[in-house]
Amino acid sequence: MKVWEIKSGFGIENLVKAERPDPEPAKLSPRQVLVRMTATSLNYRDFLMVMGQYNPRQKLPLIPCSDGAGVVEAVGNEVQLWKKGDRVLPIFAQTWLNGVPAIDHLKSTLGGPADGCLTEYQIFDENGLVPTPKHLTDAEGATLACAGLTAYNAVVTYGELIPGSTVVTLGTGGVSIFALQFAKLCGARVIVTSSSDEKLAKAKQLGADEGINYKSKTNWERDIRKHTKMIGADLIIEVGGAGTLPKSMMSVRPFGTIALIGVLAGGESQLSLYPILMQGVKVKGIIVGSRADFVNMNQSIEYHKLKPVIDKSFSWDSVPEAFQYLKQGSHFGKVVIEW
Repeated sequence: MKVWEIKSGFGIENLVKAERPDPEPAKLSPRQVLVRMTATSLNYRDFLMVMGQYNPRQKLPLIPCSDGAGVVEAVGNEVQLWKKGDRVLPIFAQTWLNGVPAIDHLKSTLGGPADGCLTEYQIFDENGLVPTPKHLTDAEGATLACAGLTAYNAVVTYGELIPGSTVVTLGTGGVSIFALQFAKLCGARVIVTSSSDEKLAKAKQLGADEGINYKSKTNWERDIRKHTKMIGADLIIEVGGAGTLPKSMMSVRPFGTIALIGVLAGGESQLSLYPILMQGVKVKGIIVGSRADFVNMNQSIEYHKLKPVIDKSFSWDSVPEAFQYLKQGSHFGKVVIEW
C-alpha cells in the first residue's frame, strides 16, 4: 500500500512517498477493523511533528497526520460496531474512550507516536472509530477529530456559556473557526481577531459579531474591553500561546475562562500571575477529547447540519505543498488532502 512518511529525518523535505505491505483482512484480530483511508486534514501539531519540533525523539519512519476519514473494508469476527462499507472517522487518542485520560491513553495518539492517517489503509480497534456524520463528505469529516473536537470541548464542555455570553477567538485557523461556529450555536456573541481584513469579513459571514485586525490595532485587548462595556469576554479561545496569553488575560472578565489550545506565538515566556490570582481567571488546557466527546459533538453537528470550513484541498501527490501552505498561515479554516 502507498503511504507518506517522515523517512529518516525531520523536515518537509524528508516527507516522502513509500510502500508498505498491504494489510491482509484474513489476519485481522477479532476486534480489529480495516479502513480504506480517503482523506486527512492538517493540524499545526502535524506540521510540528514533521519538523521534529513536537517530539524530537519521535521514532522514524512515521506516517503523519492525526485526522482522517475512510470506509470500512473488512472487520474481525467479533466486531459488532461496524460492517463493510461504513464511513468512519478515527479518534485522535485510540485508547481514550471516555472520562479523564490516563497517561497511557495519551500515548496512543495518531500521527505520533502511532502511525497516522496519510496512508491508503489503516487498521484500528473497533472502538477507535466513530461514524462520519451523514451530511458531510469524507474531506469535511476528516477535519473533526482534532480541530473540531478541541473547539467543541473548549466552547461547549468547558466554556460555561449561556446565550448572550461573549467569546473571543484568536485567529481564523481550524480550531478558531470551529469555535466560532459552536459558539454561535450556543447563542454567544463572538469577537474574532485576525491580521487580515479579508478573513475578518469571511468570519462575519459565518456569524462573527465583531472583527479586530491585530496588526492595525496592536492593543487589541483594549478593543475587546470596549466591545464588552469594559467587562471583558466570558471565554477566550487562546491559540497563540505565550505570545498572546498576556493580552488574553487582559481581555477576559473576572472569573472568566481562557481555553489554552495552541502555541502559534510561542510556548514559553515570563508571565505575571496577578491577573489570574486577583480576578479568579480560569486557564484551562484543552487536549482534544475522548471517543465519547467525539460522539456527542457529531450528534450536535448532525442535528444542526453544521459544515466545516475548508480553505483548500490538495491531492495525494501534493502533500509537501499542503504542508508548505499550512506553514504560510494564510488559510481560513482547514487544509485537507483527498485521495
